[in-house]
Amino acid sequence: MLLFQDAANEVVMGESVSEEKTLSVIDLIVNGGAGSIIIIAILGILLFVALYIYFERIFAIKAASKIDKNFMNQIKDHVTNGKLDAARMLCAQTDSPVARLTEKGISRIGKPLDDINTAIENAGTLEVYKLEKNVSVLATVAGAAPMIGFLGTVIGMILAFHEMASAGGQAEMGSLASGIYTAMTTTVAGLVVGIIAYIGYNHLVNRTGKVVHAMEANAVDFLDLLNEPL
Repeated sequence: MLLFQDAANEVVMGESVSEEKTLSVIDLIVNGGAGSIIIIAILGILLFVALYIYFERIFAIKAASKIDKNFMNQIKDHVTNGKLDAARMLCAQTDSPVARLTEKGISRIGKPLDDINTAIENAGTLEVYKLEKNVSVLATVAGAAPMIGFLGTVIGMILAFHEMASAGGQAEMGSLASGIYTAMTTTVAGLVVGIIAYIGYNHLVNRTGKVVHAMEANAVDFLDLLNEPL
């Protein structure tokens, strides 16, 4: 009989322990109080903004990086044969930063080479600005999200110790521990959002750099074309 009673007690204790350890993310957020819910909501908004900017920019950069390998060869043929209107039309039909830079250079043919180079550089600056649109927001989210999450944790710990002080030091450790680890979920959420935004920002910077390099290479090819004897 004692063996059966011990086994039953172990089963009951095991069930209670498993029930105590089972806690969903939603429970952590809800049990954190109004402050935790507000902080998590702000972090959720920041995560949505970061993901939206990342995917919007990645598609824009992908479209800008599509360059026809025969584009510069066709431009060279048109310019060499004096068909500047055909070269401009080809640039207008090609939706890419390289084509817009080339069109800017073609429109300056006949002027000093320094003027053509300056016009291409100015157009390139504008194209880079378009590629980097809203990318800095990702950097802001990457830096602000962990701090916002840590702020939520600090507020939660302040409230927990305030409860201890109000209880005259007789507050239950279980309730204090529950409040503290629940409040720390905001730090975890902030770090997750910050890491996602940081990785997205660096990936966009890397992709943008490749497009800028292609723009510079094609600009150099175009200037070399103008220096070649006709």
